Amino acid sequence: MYVPISTFPIGLYSTILREAETGSQLIRHESWTHDSTGNIYTVAAVTRPPRMASQSSTRTVFTEPRVFGDEDKEDSETLACPVVKHSDTPSPLDEFPEGGLTAWTTTFGVFLVQFCGFGYTTSFGVYEDFYNEHYLTNETARMRRRLLYRESLLASLWIGSCNAFLITAVCLISGSLYDRGYFYHIVIAGSLLQSFSLFMLSLAKPNQYYQIFLAQGVCSGIASGLMYIPSIAVISHHFRRKRTLVMTFVAAGSSLGAIVHPIMLNNLLNGPVGFTNGVRISAAMVSGLLLIACLCMRTRLDPPTTPVNYIVAAKKSIRDVPLMFMTAGGFFFQAGFYYPLFFFQLDSIKHGINITFSFYSLVILNTSNCVGRVTSGYIAAYIGVPNLIVIATISCGVIILGMIALNSLASVVVLGVFYGYCAGLYIAMVAPLMATLTPNLSELGGRMGICSFMSGFGSLIGTPIAGALLTSNYIWWMPDLFAGIIALVGAVMYGIMRFLYVRSQMGKQSLKC
Repeated sequence: MYVPISTFPIGLYSTILREAETGSQLIRHESWTHDSTGNIYTVAAVTRPPRMASQSSTRTVFTEPRVFGDEDKEDSETLACPVVKHSDTPSPLDEFPEGGLTAWTTTFGVFLVQFCGFGYTTSFGVYEDFYNEHYLTNETARMRRRLLYRESLLASLWIGSCNAFLITAVCLISGSLYDRGYFYHIVIAGSLLQSFSLFMLSLAKPNQYYQIFLAQGVCSGIASGLMYIPSIAVISHHFRRKRTLVMTFVAAGSSLGAIVHPIMLNNLLNGPVGFTNGVRISAAMVSGLLLIACLCMRTRLDPPTTPVNYIVAAKKSIRDVPLMFMTAGGFFFQAGFYYPLFFFQLDSIKHGINITFSFYSLVILNTSNCVGRVTSGYIAAYIGVPNLIVIATISCGVIILGMIALNSLASVVVLGVFYGYCAGLYIAMVAPLMATLTPNLSELGGRMGICSFMSGFGSLIGTPIAGALLTSNYIWWMPDLFAGIIALVGAVMYGIMRFLYVRSQMGKQSLKC
């Protein structure tokens, strides 16, 4: 008789039976099943060899890393497995708080890190518009005289794309340092560097491109990359059962930042305050919030005795076919993903939409993005993480293609709301999807770093290519078409990943049966 032990999606949680009575011998059999949503479930049974039939024992179920093995099933008697709430001798580290003051203050600190890191990067559309219209005007005029205005647009786009790329690329370093127990060191260093980069940006002179590129494109990108993986991973120290829900909450921090920062920056940069003092006010706010975040976040578990070997993890990742398709999907999708975030405000202005309303186009998009991130956890509970990723990426690609029809205030609202929501679903599910595809969670940090680095090249090249296709005549259908098609290519890769993942789990189930 099979007794369902766990009904949690694989990769997020795992279970194992442990004997409470010393010396008893039970055999655990484990198999896999799945439902129509793509979630994989564990089904376990316990058998007692005939020679042990006269003995009695008490069994306890609790969560810890899963162990697999091939056991003899012949001449055995199948027993039901009563489940109790507590083990006789649980280790404190095996029990997750799932709440409490330290856990929730850490969650709040991670929320602030996302607000000041990725949330600031996704607000680059405000800077993009300001640089081209006001702050790099001499550079633009010089390029126009040389009939190379397209290159002037590309120059400012490289600032934002380099920033977005470094956030993912530096994860390779920050993830490795996090696995070695340097959480506080890298978070504090990243916070200081983010504050330093923004204050240096305020000192950048007009038409001095290299100053803006170094401060905003390089230093700010490195700072956000140092903080991103450690702040997300520390959630796993305090939550297991509520982990996905808490991760969707902290992911909403970057969306809230992408709402607050554009409103603040548009009013500061385009108002009487000006660029220098406006950026300093923004830098002061970010610095204060990061200080609070550093004081709130706390680790609970000791680092692993043997840190993840990234060379070994990379070799394992290459042999993991679903993971490789996920990485390819991330590369192609991110090449088109950032196009609306960087161009939406400029697109609205150039189509004759009211300038004041256009300033709030990114706010509309990012507000919907925040709603998408918050609700993603509830939707994933019903349809599964892989299915939600596929739906979100297909929807984003179709909506980007729909930006070809942007020509009125109503179209800005509709496109902003729908794209923001679908993009929020995608961003919130990337980390849970990675956990789902990782059989050994001790390798999660290494895999996230490697895959983020490889996928990040899409964000590096995507928006500059779109800018090159835009041309000096602002022919919007060409970059819209490019970004939409390449995002749909990424969606196809995610679809193949989902198919291979479900098939591999069904294969494991049949082998164990």
